[in-house]
Amino acid sequence: MAVANQYVLGHHRHHKPSVGHKFSIGLTDGEQLVGVVIVGRPVSRMLDDGYTAEVTRCCTDGTPHAPSKLYAAAWRAARAMGYRRLVTYILESEPGTSLHAAGWREIGRAGGGRWSRPSRLRKDDHPVCPKTRFEVSVTSQEVA
Repeated sequence: MAVANQYVLGHHRHHKPSVGHKFSIGLTDGEQLVGVVIVGRPVSRMLDDGYTAEVTRCCTDGTPHAPSKLYAAAWRAARAMGYRRLVTYILESEPGTSLHAAGWREIGRAGGGRWSRPSRLRKDDHPVCPKTRFEVSVTSQEVA
């Protein structure tokens, strides 16, 4: 995870490195690292059912098709580990082209907002705008 987070620190447009993770995958052009994806438990406790994982970071250097390859690889790995659903969130200003290309479905608008509460003050150093949720999941035929 240290290598993936170091990459995020140097390349991600609006997020800091991830705090925890289940696994991470790197993509190279044969010589150097061109992107990473970090997958962990769902941030939403309502989705944390033991069968769902979340892509918490996907970051590339702009190499064409790298995000789609990373999202697809994350789903293959998650499925091999027994997960039945993989979710992620993007800013409402992002089109989701790479997710669509990797076979993910747009679920709709989700959350956004501040994490700070009067009883638990936090510094919001991440985008607080509404997000769009995407997911990919096993089909009923795959479960049977």
